[in-house]
Amino acid sequence: MIYISILLKDIIQRNKIRNVNTLDKIIRHMIDNIGHTFSARNISKYFKHEHITISENTINNYLKFCSEAYLINKVEREDLKGKKILQTQEKYYISDHGFNQVLVGKNQNKISQILENIVYLELLRYGFEIYIGKFNDLEIDFICKKRDYKIYVQVSYILVDEKTREREFKPLLKIKDNYPKYVISLDEYTQSYEGIKHINLIDFLKIEDFNKFLFNKI
Repeated sequence: MIYISILLKDIIQRNKIRNVNTLDKIIRHMIDNIGHTFSARNISKYFKHEHITISENTINNYLKFCSEAYLINKVEREDLKGKKILQTQEKYYISDHGFNQVLVGKNQNKISQILENIVYLELLRYGFEIYIGKFNDLEIDFICKKRDYKIYVQVSYILVDEKTREREFKPLLKIKDNYPKYVISLDEYTQSYEGIKHINLIDFLKIEDFNKFLFNKI
């Protein structure tokens, strides 16, 4: 199994980890919460509530080892108003969301998180440098940069009603620059709004040349 190989060779043996049980608990917790913002302090508090003591330093080290082994990918937050990278509340995405089903299961209960992970991996494949966007108390799922160009992306399962539409489009409407903005969902019928492109996820995954798509479709 690929996961076991990564765990043993690239993480445990390479970093001489002795407390394998603690490492496994942290990995499973992260995979079960892909797409959620994290801090080592919050993870430590969560395990303390479960009567397990894990220091923040251990958590940071283990997450670093997992990132170096390309098991998970760390995505930092960018404050769009302050124009700076924040050092807390980053997100993690798994390099192969199939690991989620193998280790944790319950994929059907986490469709939105899985879709977000799928879009993240595709954007990474297109060569973007990716950040989470923060605008006051609003969040933009992805700020994607490549050289002097960038796009903004929101990911949603289905825009079932006007309240959901407003929630997904509102953060992008707050951004006043002229870079492309997208909402990606599983809706068969897509409706762009105020210059923000609404794209079906399947159509997004079918894009062969993203640069060509950007400059031909905007």
